[in-house]
Amino acid sequence: MPDLPNIKAELFDIPTTDKLAPQGDMSHAPRILMLYGSLRERSFSRFLTYEAARILEHFGAEVRIFDPMELPMVGSVPETHPKVVELRELCLWSEGQVWCSPERHGAITAVMKNQIDWIPLEQGAVRPSQGRTLAVMQVCGGSQSFNVVNTLRLLGRWMRMFTIPNQSSVPMAYKEFDDAGRMRPSAYYDRVVDVMEELFKITLLMRGRTDYLTDRYSERNERAVKTINRQIERL
Repeated sequence: MPDLPNIKAELFDIPTTDKLAPQGDMSHAPRILMLYGSLRERSFSRFLTYEAARILEHFGAEVRIFDPMELPMVGSVPETHPKVVELRELCLWSEGQVWCSPERHGAITAVMKNQIDWIPLEQGAVRPSQGRTLAVMQVCGGSQSFNVVNTLRLLGRWMRMFTIPNQSSVPMAYKEFDDAGRMRPSAYYDRVVDVMEELFKITLLMRGRTDYLTDRYSERNERAVKTINRQIERL
């Protein structure tokens, strides 16, 4: 590769359609983890999360919703705390995720950020969030805003997740849910259906392909250097 002198030819991979063929057992239903960002008894982010979960289940997904109640603040307890272990195991189990937070002071809530902060970029040789699909949603107490979904997108990118283009922002959420916590028919409800439909489709496309899609030249190069260094140390 004379025109690319900085690249090691043996580590340079040329993507092809054949290499994107799914690998592994795809017989199980798509696995979706859902996180919400409020502990209130009448929590609209929780209501919206459960509404979205019903839609995903009708598409055929296996859905699990993490309850953030009693999850300690990050760094305040060992990583062996039962709620931390539960959250991390759900992340490893998931193939896609949905994050839904209220907007507070123009940003996501501490409850939402605390859950994301407990998810490590690396856990041993595994990255619990890498390659997962992600849909983001928010509920607003007043007029419609996109501060929360924009922040969640930033966090999703940092966590190496594939965030879908569509998103949901529900303004004046107190008007959009009935006394039982069910979402009323509206254009906002239709958007939630759109977002879950897109998440389900993209998750189906990604399944069995994430290992190849997240395989990077820089990391292959780093592993090769470490292998050489280990061999030198043995001499």
